Amino acid sequence: MTILVTNDDGIGSSGIQALARKLARLGTVWVIAPDRERTAVGHALTLHKPLRLTPVKPRWFAVNGTPTDCVNLAVKHVLRRPPTLVVSGVNRGVNLGDDVTYSGTVSAALEGAILGIPSIAVSQDGRDRFFFEAAADYALVVARAVLRHGLPPGTLLNVNVPNRPRAGIKGIRVTRLSRRRFENPIIEKTDPRGRKYYWIAGTRITWTKQADSDYAALRRGFVSVTPLHLDMTNEEALEALQQWDHFRRLGSSQGSRAVRGGTPVRTR
Repeated sequence: MTILVTNDDGIGSSGIQALARKLARLGTVWVIAPDRERTAVGHALTLHKPLRLTPVKPRWFAVNGTPTDCVNLAVKHVLRRPPTLVVSGVNRGVNLGDDVTYSGTVSAALEGAILGIPSIAVSQDGRDRFFFEAAADYALVVARAVLRHGLPPGTLLNVNVPNRPRAGIKGIRVTRLSRRRFENPIIEKTDPRGRKYYWIAGTRITWTKQADSDYAALRRGFVSVTPLHLDMTNEEALEALQQWDHFRRLGSSQGSRAVRGGTPVRTR
């Protein structure tokens, strides 16, 4: 089988190297990743400049674009057929809760899921020193489970690993996303010429207290595995909005009503 590995820390990161070595036990690994760090680019595509594939070594390519670009180039151009699995990581630092909406690591796996490929994002807690081999070991465990059981359509897995040696990790918990709140998320400073500038930063001070959250599992020394779904529709809100008078008046079985220039107009 063919395994596509990518990340958002760049093709030279230690995390992607550990991941590629470990996943080679499953089949042929192709590594197609950004040529530099692309942290927090989210699910961005590069549309206004050409992309270049630079060979690094056999089956390794660097791309001057985003993680999402890398998955698209790999699946639609480089590989002869879609890979069996897409695995993104191992990321330096966690991607818990709301962070998944910003993460390039998670977005690469999201793109894999959009393309109909079972996909996994793998991140590790920590700041300076990392136990990437331990994270790669658990990535292999999760990958084997996905290959055996499959994933529901439109689903990807977000995996976060404690920054510990393999012996210090207690096991795996299947979790839900947590929520977090930052204090002072915008920091204002002044440059030597007296002009103000800003850093998006702040201190993480609270997380939701749910016992089955990804944050809670990680703090207790477990690997968190959270299933994420492409369909972000809020089904409960969908039913509620359908009953709103404002919307019911603008629709009927005979046609919908659109507002043009402030005047309701029936369309067919």
